[in-house]
Amino acid sequence: MKHLFIFVIAIFCFQGCKNEKNQFEKSSEISNEIKAYPDPIYTISEANKLIDLPLHCVNTAYPYKPGETLESAEDLVEPKTVHPIFYGCFDWHSAVHGYWSIVTLLQKFPEMERAGEARAILKEKITAENVAIELAFYKKDINKSFERTYGWAWLLKLSEALHNWEDPQARKMEQNLKPLSDFIVMRYKEFLPKLNYPIRVGEHANTAFGLTFAYDYAETFNDVELQQLIHKRAKDYYMNDKNCPMNWEPSGYDFLSPCLEEVDIMRRILSPEAFVSWMDQFLPELANENYKLQVGEVSDRTDGKLVHLDGLNFSRAWVFYGLAKQYPKYKHLQNVANEHLAYSYPNLVGDTYEGGHWLGSFAIYALETIKNTEE
Repeated sequence: MKHLFIFVIAIFCFQGCKNEKNQFEKSSEISNEIKAYPDPIYTISEANKLIDLPLHCVNTAYPYKPGETLESAEDLVEPKTVHPIFYGCFDWHSAVHGYWSIVTLLQKFPEMERAGEARAILKEKITAENVAIELAFYKKDINKSFERTYGWAWLLKLSEALHNWEDPQARKMEQNLKPLSDFIVMRYKEFLPKLNYPIRVGEHANTAFGLTFAYDYAETFNDVELQQLIHKRAKDYYMNDKNCPMNWEPSGYDFLSPCLEEVDIMRRILSPEAFVSWMDQFLPELANENYKLQVGEVSDRTDGKLVHLDGLNFSRAWVFYGLAKQYPKYKHLQNVANEHLAYSYPNLVGDTYEGGHWLGSFAIYALETIKNTEE
């Protein structure tokens, strides 16, 4: 009887294990199915919605998060006093890429419904007088690390956008902004030789992101010295990296992917042959045509930190679009990028201020990247 009982238990255990195996195999089969996601729409209709976000925030003085160090009681002034341009959108860097959004949308969609209002704000804010005040703030020694390097990168991206916009107003604003842009470039040239180790985080301080936008600026303005410096430092930091742990991402507050930001800068500075070889060591799984990457899921869009993950979805997308554009080997990643946009983009319009003050610029940059991919 005892032997019979053991035999019956063994049968049940075997059957249970078999069922678990079958369920696992079935689940694996489902997980390997690749759903096709259409390319996102980037039309005048979308632009009319997207422009609302920066137009709302660039003149919204509060709430505001100052990022500077106070030297004395004299520094206890309203943000607009020292930042007459970039005082809105909750913080300095978000205000900068808010203006970048306005310029970018005006350049591509000059017939937007609120184009006149957008132009008027640019004309009022980006003046030589206001830039001089912003520059005076930066020149104080105590502000030497202010917005390093995330805000720096976006300021150069704004300058680049103005430069590429063939419009008389843009020429004037580009010249007005030039003293601050030149100063930021000088700060990069001073800082990068001192940065012995890259900062590998998924938020503002990420070194690879700061290098990427600065490199674009250097190419646009033919600043050979800055190009060569970024080329050298990027190779110093990342050339020997292997097997980046994408399965560790994302962290809870990420809006940048530490692994993919490296890809974005190395794609710019390496020759195609060297880049493909580097990628085969750094992220070999991306070459798999069945590659899947779970989107960053946001649990609460009213939480200013948790909503960062929508930004992560957009920044991942623009890296994947860039890869797909340049290398047929990675063409399948365009669908992965589309999936990331499909998750976060519908939440932009009508979003709370926690995300609305900055996420629009991330979405626009991703859309601009796929636009360039299609051209």
